[in-house]
Amino acid sequence: MKKDFIVSNKIDMSAYTQALKLIEESRYILIITHVNPDPDTISSALALSNLFYENKIKHKVFNISSDLPNNLDFLNRFDKITDQLPKFFDLAISVDCGTYPRLGFKLDDDIPLINFDHHKSNNNFGTINIVDSMKSSTAEIVYDFFKHNGLYITKDSATALYVGIYDDSLAFSLSRCDELTFDKVNFLVQCGASPSSIANKLLRRDSLAKYRMIPKVLDSLELFKEGEVASIIAKKEWFEQTGAHTRDCEDALDMIMSIAIVRVAVFVRIVSNRARLSLRSKGNIDVSKIAGHFGGGGHFNAAGCSIDTSDVEEAKQLVLKEIFELYK
Repeated sequence: MKKDFIVSNKIDMSAYTQALKLIEESRYILIITHVNPDPDTISSALALSNLFYENKIKHKVFNISSDLPNNLDFLNRFDKITDQLPKFFDLAISVDCGTYPRLGFKLDDDIPLINFDHHKSNNNFGTINIVDSMKSSTAEIVYDFFKHNGLYITKDSATALYVGIYDDSLAFSLSRCDELTFDKVNFLVQCGASPSSIANKLLRRDSLAKYRMIPKVLDSLELFKEGEVASIIAKKEWFEQTGAHTRDCEDALDMIMSIAIVRVAVFVRIVSNRARLSLRSKGNIDVSKIAGHFGGGGHFNAAGCSIDTSDVEEAKQLVLKEIFELYK
């Protein structure tokens, strides 16, 4: 592979070295993005995909569903993502999968797995685990893989990595961003990532359906515990009425968290006949524990899970019960 300069450091980076060795020894690699994909998983996968393509390493980027976030279609090789498993691969790489079920399928036991992730819920399910819950995003960890192995970052990989860091850190607003994160972002810009172009493509291509859907979601707002706990829902019939996608209303949760008195918020909607819940918090409330109660996971202040019900009200009451336990 084409090399860039190697950054010296005092950290034991043996996992990065072992991962590169396994990649170079493999004949065909499957890069796995998680179910219900977000920009971090897609961007991390495409950064690796561009690296592999440029170095003639055979691979596929896989997602269990063909339903991908179309606002990422400007990323190079986005159109190469497939929902069809190849007949043969001798290495798997998962990106941003906080738990093994997030892969969407079970790997054969004899297939080695490199696990890139930044979720607190990750239990090191890979053969090689490159997991750091203190990082802003999985894209930042993939950046470290590039740099610590001295791999050249092209404009296409730089753009993908920038997108992952930008989106998963909520535009660099989360506490997981530190001075090293900004050093990395600055280097990605030097490599060709364009902040203004990326922001325009991510933020200014909304569907009209989104603006018909979000008012309905916001109108469902309920406040509890003197306004500190908030809930919003999205009913199936609202999606049918507006033509919106489930992703079109995700901004509503961030809007609710912008209310000064709200400390915890939950958003419930039905996806594939199951209730999908997103949880957010401010300060010292660990919502990953609440998500974990339902088999989900995530971060201290941002987590998610699914519940086996197609009734949004039932799911909302179940998760509110767990949230209220925090206030006893």
